[in-house]
Amino acid sequence: MCGIVGYIGFRRAGDLIVEGLRRLEYRGYDSSGVATLACDGSVEVMKAAGRLENLESILKNDFPDSSIGIGHTRWATHGAPSDRNAHPHLGGSGTLAVVHNGVIENYRTLKIRLEAEGYVFRSETDSEVIAHLIDSCLTRLTATLPRIADDSADLPRVMAVREAISQLRGTYGILVLFRDEPDLLVAARLGSPLVIGGADGEYFIASDTSPLAGHAANIIRLSDHEVAVIQRNNLRIIHRDSGRVEPLTMPLNLEMTDVTRGDFEHFMLKEIYDQPETIAAAMRGRLSHEDATAIFGGLNLSATRLQATRKIVLTGCGTSWHAAMLGEYLIEQFARLPVEVEYASELRYRNPPLEEGTLLFALTQSGETADTLAALREVKRKGHPTLAICNVVGSTIANEADGGIYLHAGPEIGVASTKAFTSQCVVLALLALHFGRLRHMSFEQGLEFIDHLESLPELVTQALESSESIRHIAEKYCDSNTFLYLGRQYNFPIALEGALKLKEISYIHAEGYPAAEMKHGPIALVDAFTPSIFLIPQGNVYEKVVVNLEEIKARGGPVIAVVTAGDSRIKELADDIIEIPEAPEFLQPIITAIPLQLLAYHIAVLRGCDVDKPRNLAKSVTVE
Repeated sequence: MCGIVGYIGFRRAGDLIVEGLRRLEYRGYDSSGVATLACDGSVEVMKAAGRLENLESILKNDFPDSSIGIGHTRWATHGAPSDRNAHPHLGGSGTLAVVHNGVIENYRTLKIRLEAEGYVFRSETDSEVIAHLIDSCLTRLTATLPRIADDSADLPRVMAVREAISQLRGTYGILVLFRDEPDLLVAARLGSPLVIGGADGEYFIASDTSPLAGHAANIIRLSDHEVAVIQRNNLRIIHRDSGRVEPLTMPLNLEMTDVTRGDFEHFMLKEIYDQPETIAAAMRGRLSHEDATAIFGGLNLSATRLQATRKIVLTGCGTSWHAAMLGEYLIEQFARLPVEVEYASELRYRNPPLEEGTLLFALTQSGETADTLAALREVKRKGHPTLAICNVVGSTIANEADGGIYLHAGPEIGVASTKAFTSQCVVLALLALHFGRLRHMSFEQGLEFIDHLESLPELVTQALESSESIRHIAEKYCDSNTFLYLGRQYNFPIALEGALKLKEISYIHAEGYPAAEMKHGPIALVDAFTPSIFLIPQGNVYEKVVVNLEEIKARGGPVIAVVTAGDSRIKELADDIIEIPEAPEFLQPIITAIPLQLLAYHIAVLRGCDVDKPRNLAKSVTVE
């Protein structure tokens, strides 16, 4: 959520900042703004509520000609979306400008104090407190500190930022532009990501790597409590409390093509079609035919330690939680190891008893989800090993976990996750194989498991061939107000995920249930205008789900069925069918997810929704 972009160099900052903000639109936002240094030495701020186009229309006629600036896309937490609540915010009498991601929990106390000092607040946000607080600290410091005539001439400003952030409670990623320092940006981070890249007289700063693609070969990720002092020809990283630190530089493995749609109308559609490759990438180098198992280089736990595991806790939010539910089925069946799935937002406060031998896996696409990070820290604090399943190299959760597994799905721009979800599911299947082979699974069973996994990319490719027929089904039902998604066993988590996808991008009410639970209440919702989507491929509970389907038909409810190709029996019962290729039961959920993603996509497009940037949503939720 929220996006930060900053630039200092020799090119026109405004152009580059808006380009970077455009690449961050997927994170979700409701307003945007840019601050640069004007020719007369003042800080010039332009901002607008709504889409980035609104800001661009303002900038079109009066685009600032400056080589230093900061920009922001805001997702509201304090104060409604409006021009005055948009970032950047000015501090004092315009001596500085600040953009901020995160939430300041003690902003009310700070605001009262600053108002008593004479500061006037012009927004309803918590972020404006930061701007005035830095100005207050700077005013006091410049009155008491001598001017230092060396390459640390900016020291009072850096000290002011360090002093100000030491008073903040909550989370922040901030970038500060100073009116009287045309060669200085200061960034600071606690719980909200910031990355820096560049060389040869210019630097880019952003809350994600996508704005840096094509501009930087290497990046530095700020860690919590670090402050970056950024000048055209110099970059220094300082710990808030302990002084200068040597930053870790890593390559930016991101191409311009990774953040463009190519020939697809939307990023989401491109990412749906990416899945044969991203699923293969999740398995690449991790399948050992010689040992009939899955191998991981980053778990950082010995086989003996893993064998001693008595329970696995899987935690995540939203789509990641649905993947965790599927992981529970997979690991319990193939490794015979108890698994508990927890909402990260509940786990951090619930304080469940975690006995010795408990291992936590935190599932997160961004690696920055605040609730998941807090849950991981809490379990780690209790002395249990913590591992991450994550898509972003170097992210906070990836760094703080004891080890983990990267998805290698590439950037996911569409807010509604598709390819990251199926990659999470594949990694969890690999873990089921890994733990199974450590415990009781035979060599032959392991090889059979691997053979099935290796067939998955081709099966997903076949499932994607149904897109056009799914579009016709979408045309038939796109005006419905409620959908029910029903599945059993492995396909129950996919019913939940399918319902979530439809809600996220089409704004249609949808519910997912175990098919057998329908008769215990939700069946009251069934009528001629409420479609039920049944996940009913061939398998152990096929006959049971057929009975549930007939219960819906007996009450006049329309049925869309996702079935194994060639299933003539369901074809006679359902109003519409979507065929998927035959597959073993434990892989069916990954394949059935594909038509549900396509159905949600086509319905959203037909309803005129903004598929890649659905209302109210953010890609990376870095606040509680």
